[in-house]
Amino acid sequence: PYGNLEEPFNLCHLADSAGAVYVARWTTYHVRQLQKSITRALQKRGFSFVEVLSPCPTLYGRRNRIGDGLAMQRMFKERAQIKNGVATRETNFDVYGSGPIPVGDFIDRERPAFLERYNAHMARTLGDQFIPYGDICVDPKTEADRFAGPEG
Repeated sequence: PYGNLEEPFNLCHLADSAGAVYVARWTTYHVRQLQKSITRALQKRGFSFVEVLSPCPTLYGRRNRIGDGLAMQRMFKERAQIKNGVATRETNFDVYGSGPIPVGDFIDRERPAFLERYNAHMARTLGDQFIPYGDICVDPKTEADRFAGPEG
């Protein structure tokens, strides 16, 4: 009830710093861009992050006198600025202020996924003793056939 004194995290910059290969932020006003970003994030190998800013008219909007859901969508439309490719450290914004909200596809890079890097590192370190992580994963179809026996 007394607010929050802590500065909020810049989640896009945090994800970028953690090594994400894809980072984006959209509001619920940007439906088509959001859909494309989610599809792109799911197609990428490795860690992807899509931040979705969505309205909460029943509590946040009412408490802060922003209005109903339609008014909050208008606020997203007015404040959002598409900045594809901008450095994530420049994507911070004040939720409670009236300044711009940077949205867009910020990071889209290709590099080996963590598991690929891990397997390569451990293979160099342990040599022939290392069993790559992907090799011990079980295919549900072949595993089910194995336990079904010859009768099926």
